[in-house]
Amino acid sequence: MPAATLGAALAFGAPAALADTAPVSPSGSAAPAPAATSQGAAPASPNATWVAGTRAYLVITAPGDTTAVRNAVTANGGTVFQYYDAIGVITAHSASASFAATMRGVGGVQQVGATRTSDVPADAYNPALPANPAQSTTPSGEPVRADMTQIKADQAWAVTTGSASVKVGILDTGVDDQHQDLAPNFNAADSASCAYGKPDTRTGAWRDVGTHGTHVAGTVAAAKNGKGVIGVAPGVKISSVRIAEPGSSLFFAENTICGFMWAGDHGFKVTNNSYYTDPWQFNCPDDADQAAIIEGVRRAQEYAEGKGSLQVAAAGNSNIDLANKTTDTESPNDSTPVTRTITNACLDIPTELPGVVTVSAMGTTAKASYSNYGLNVVDVTAPGGDTTGIYSTLPGGKYGSKSGTSMASPHVAGVAALLASTNPGITPAQLRDKLATQANDVACPSDSRCKGTTAKNGFFGEGQVDALKAVGSTPPPGKYFENTADFAIGDNTTVESPITVSGVTGNAPATLKVGVNIVHTYIGDLKVDLIAPDGTVYTVHNRSGGSTDNISQVYTVNASAEAANGTWKLRVNDNAGGDTGRIDSWNVTF
Repeated sequence: MPAATLGAALAFGAPAALADTAPVSPSGSAAPAPAATSQGAAPASPNATWVAGTRAYLVITAPGDTTAVRNAVTANGGTVFQYYDAIGVITAHSASASFAATMRGVGGVQQVGATRTSDVPADAYNPALPANPAQSTTPSGEPVRADMTQIKADQAWAVTTGSASVKVGILDTGVDDQHQDLAPNFNAADSASCAYGKPDTRTGAWRDVGTHGTHVAGTVAAAKNGKGVIGVAPGVKISSVRIAEPGSSLFFAENTICGFMWAGDHGFKVTNNSYYTDPWQFNCPDDADQAAIIEGVRRAQEYAEGKGSLQVAAAGNSNIDLANKTTDTESPNDSTPVTRTITNACLDIPTELPGVVTVSAMGTTAKASYSNYGLNVVDVTAPGGDTTGIYSTLPGGKYGSKSGTSMASPHVAGVAALLASTNPGITPAQLRDKLATQANDVACPSDSRCKGTTAKNGFFGEGQVDALKAVGSTPPPGKYFENTADFAIGDNTTVESPITVSGVTGNAPATLKVGVNIVHTYIGDLKVDLIAPDGTVYTVHNRSGGSTDNISQVYTVNASAEAANGTWKLRVNDNAGGDTGRIDSWNVTF
């Protein structure tokens, strides 16, 4: 997760709130657009002009109509940059040193807090779009990585690669949507920039101003397309909500709030948050500014959760015990850090907010050296890379390795997406429970810092996530064959995707497993058949499902009368006009 301190744990770099060991220094940004009316947000005052000394503030009031408090902001030397009636949070800008103190005396105002110790960049009023990098290509070949086998994702794919109806939000430095391994699963319609604290929906505003977000996105859902890498849930959809600001790569509270509100209003089932909210590594409730930050981000997270979204977040990369906090030496990271004494009341947000799944990082078998930990703080653990790193996508069609809790968190987000795919209608609370129950216990090592039991401890929480257990099945036994090529399904047409089976003795089993991943609106149009090598037809889907989108299912076929070896085909017949799609992939297991 990006964080000033977390940033020390990935590729190691500039002081940003990233939770990888090497924080990225993004550059480039996007322009604001009016927030969705369903979240009660509105654009900032038009034609705002930047002046030196402009600071950002959260003004907290009762949820509902915030008109009176917004008028008070304007009357007391501020401008309204964004507001959310649904949660009673206003982002205000002011160059007046007395703005916060004055607003705290206004009737109906509950809290006011500065979100920065530095000026709001002038770019906030006319954001530049991030670069759209030229794309490299990679030769075919898609070896399964060690981190995927460590959590049994490769075995889970034999059951399901995830449903295209499940949306995962990447709240980060942005995502290169043109990347060959991300473009097949990228959902531009629900992507935006929330840099500076208000949605910017211009095309490309969501793109990466560094490398961190693109790397995270690949771990969640890089396509299973025969090239590069495969994500934990390669069948789900990802959207980018860029919350990092260009140049600094910092994630301020108003940006995080905007991201969570967007997630709630755009149907994200899961969000990944590999960062902490800058500029404070820990926000302490006895400080008026930091108390407002805690409250504003907490309300936005609750809003998103109430709309059905589970937040997954990195624990951080400072190798500290989050259950026994004593000192913060890295804050504020947007000006000059100071050493301050803190207590457990001071929170790393969003990861320590109620309802958020907190993820520590493992190497192969042990806690990663940099990973934060803490009994009853860490929920689960996942591979984050230690001596070697996690290999994933980078902007421009490239690939590379990073380490950090930033890299562990998207493994968990991917497993949560698989859970949501196999459990339609599951709530965030149920997802949290399932993430805990499917995890494999990891005992404390001989290390006095690790408190708790084998079943639940400060280093690993409930244990390491297990994608295979998450999808509720063991992989079908026998040889596995797959075709990942796309076959377009046009209106009133028939298309076939072949698989050549060889090296299997005798006939197919009575429990032949046929995994089908079809992306198509209105699946009631479709008839889907398995065609045996001798031409025998086995119907697995016959125009059921009505207006439901997409088929992601494993069917069991009694094919015991068929010779196993030969060319099997998946035949899809579209029987109506108005809806098209493709065979995304399919497989058979003998």
